[in-house]
Amino acid sequence: MLLLLFIPCLCSGQPAPPLLRFSSFLGPSNMVYLRWDLDEQEMMTFELQVHTTGWVAFGFSPHGELPGSDIVIGGIFPNGSIYFSDCHVVDEATLEEDESQDYQLLSLTEDETFTTMLFKRHLRTCDLNDLDITVDTARLITAFGTDDTVQFFKGQRFSKSLFLMRYRDASDSADPKIFFTYDLRLDNFAVPVEETKYACTFIPLPMVKQKHHIYKFEPVITPHNITLVHHILVYACGNASVLPSGIDDCYGADPDFALCSQVLVGWALGGESYQFPDEAALSIGTPLDPQYIRLEIHYSNFDLLPGLIDSSGIRIYYTPELRKYDVAVLQTGIFTFPVHFIPPGAESYRSYGLCNTSQFDEMNGMPVPELHVFAYLLHTHLSGRGVKAAQYRNGEQLGIICEDNKYDFTLQEIREMKEILTIKPGDEILVECTFQTLDRSGITFGGPSTMNEMCLTFLFYYPRNNISSCMGYPDILYIAHVLKQEASDTMEGIMAMDLLNWDNETIKTAEKAAKEADQVVAIKTINELQKNERGLIRDIIIPERAACHNISENLSLSDLRAATNLRLAAVHGSESSTTKEMSSLFLLSLTQLVFAWLILSSELWM
Repeated sequence: MLLLLFIPCLCSGQPAPPLLRFSSFLGPSNMVYLRWDLDEQEMMTFELQVHTTGWVAFGFSPHGELPGSDIVIGGIFPNGSIYFSDCHVVDEATLEEDESQDYQLLSLTEDETFTTMLFKRHLRTCDLNDLDITVDTARLITAFGTDDTVQFFKGQRFSKSLFLMRYRDASDSADPKIFFTYDLRLDNFAVPVEETKYACTFIPLPMVKQKHHIYKFEPVITPHNITLVHHILVYACGNASVLPSGIDDCYGADPDFALCSQVLVGWALGGESYQFPDEAALSIGTPLDPQYIRLEIHYSNFDLLPGLIDSSGIRIYYTPELRKYDVAVLQTGIFTFPVHFIPPGAESYRSYGLCNTSQFDEMNGMPVPELHVFAYLLHTHLSGRGVKAAQYRNGEQLGIICEDNKYDFTLQEIREMKEILTIKPGDEILVECTFQTLDRSGITFGGPSTMNEMCLTFLFYYPRNNISSCMGYPDILYIAHVLKQEASDTMEGIMAMDLLNWDNETIKTAEKAAKEADQVVAIKTINELQKNERGLIRDIIIPERAACHNISENLSLSDLRAATNLRLAAVHGSESSTTKEMSSLFLLSLTQLVFAWLILSSELWM
């Protein structure tokens, strides 16, 4: 879901606003300040403070498209009366008021510097023209102006997890009194003139005499290469590993540059810095901790630009002030090589990767304690449209661990869980990815290139164990035989997929066969030990949607009277014909400004 923000005129003296726990500046110059909160009745309260004396509106849009947008518009007429209306965009030239008004205005104020609008609505209303506020809320577009000017901030990224309450507010976490920084970066790497390059090198972690905790990390991207770097991963190496020197292709001729598979931290396009919860962090400095890491940077040089030099990487913050638990990351999803495939021309194609934790104790070398999952990172490439992970115990689904049904390749961030989730030894984790390949004429295989595909979910948890990854892939021979293709081994099965004439029927047959096939589950430890076992894909049961709400259900009689007065004030603020004419002209001006913004925005997105 794409968030839209525009801005018309607002004034009025109102009581002090409620305490809102969450806040963020929006736009490149911090002209817009958003505060918000959510109560137990799933009522969201928003306050927009804008550095302008112009007009304001706020809304949501699916997939970044203007038609179907859900917006609320507020302002003040020249005679001082307030207008506030819940609307939707029918097309790029039509803005209509909703029959059901589901936003409640709390106050509109304006001074010489700022315009402020305070309002609320339920996460899910009963109006079909209103969009649910969910984790799929993805981008924010801001625009504001006066009666004759409009300013735009095009395509601003906005955190998908920002609007939903998590078990903690990361902004409350402060740096410890004593901390140090350390950069894990490439040194003036000459990026080759290739569409895709995975560059890997091995770097020592900070040498400390006693245990420290890495409590925060952030990307360090060479400024002119911001569109070049697709993702950065830092892998912990087992201390018995014999590591190569220099920089080379991660997955090329020298297999040693693919050593080390335990993810420590990661960043991908659209992500930002991340700070671990106060109770847990990454351990360094003990005999059990890694001394070296593998730094992996994925470059996407689609324009084949020559002469690019890069020194990007990850900056870590570490401290001797220890937390209670040590953090680790479990990589789940589909084992990328060698059998992941997506047919061409698919409107929607689902792939599955299974993790069965029943062998964790044996692989870990000692009993594995329960995993307390506090955050996650989802990852696919360009054709990914949705990712979800489900948890099962004793064959029964416990629930959805995490999901994003409107996955955005340009907004890959670490997101907090709504509450800590416990995974017990023996539980199963099933990752489902949905892909769309209508724009592709050939089959898409799993692989490192941006034009290949991946289906991964990284689970951040504590306390740590030695398991680095647990991923699955289907029996490709079974799929080939269902599709009536001859194949005697894995490579022949993959080749058979590439030779098929794909249509809607074969696409659905392949999807069904891949789900029915036995899954090979590959479990790997930090020391590169691997064990395979078999499993089956279970159905994912989608929980029932929360009940919808009408704003009037939560309003007292006095609230309803106040809301009615606010809405009617725009029409009945004065009986004089002069005021009516002035009001009509102002509404016309506002409509023209909004339409101008909508049309200009759509052109900017193309």
